[in-house]
Amino acid sequence: MLREQDLEAVLDELRRLRTRVPQLTGALAAGVDGLVVAHDTPGVDPDGLAALTAASLGVAVRVAEATGNGGFRELLVRGERGYVATYAAGRTAVLTLLAQDRVNVGRLHLEGRRSGARVGELLDAAEAEARARPAERPARAAPAARTRTPRVLRTPTTETPTATDS
Repeated sequence: MLREQDLEAVLDELRRLRTRVPQLTGALAAGVDGLVVAHDTPGVDPDGLAALTAASLGVAVRVAEATGNGGFRELLVRGERGYVATYAAGRTAVLTLLAQDRVNVGRLHLEGRRSGARVGELLDAAEAEARARPAERPARAAPAARTRTPRVLRTPTTETPTATDS
């Protein structure tokens, strides 16, 4: 589980990225499982975007592997009014960026790759730290006293359904 400070660091990175690339309309960090880590996506449902990102990531990974091009690095989708770019972010996350049609795609890739690497570093470090911490377990409650539940016996009915003649 990520701590609040880890999530805030990821969100700060997303905000800085949107400052460096003014044509960005949204930025989202998500796990490869489709769950939102952090987002700055005004007007876009982050949960839906994260789920769609995971689905497209699955296809992109398979295409890259099937063509012998190695592991997934990035995916670019161009729509009529803009771009959706997804970048690998560490071992278990991705960075998805939404950009206007007039964005400089080279700049988008440059900054997206850098931010993807930074978000990946943050999340991978947080995950490693979480694994190194002893698991916090709730205090164990005293076992409840066992009580015997009475058995309810049903008496079988002796009535048998009869057909009625009309």
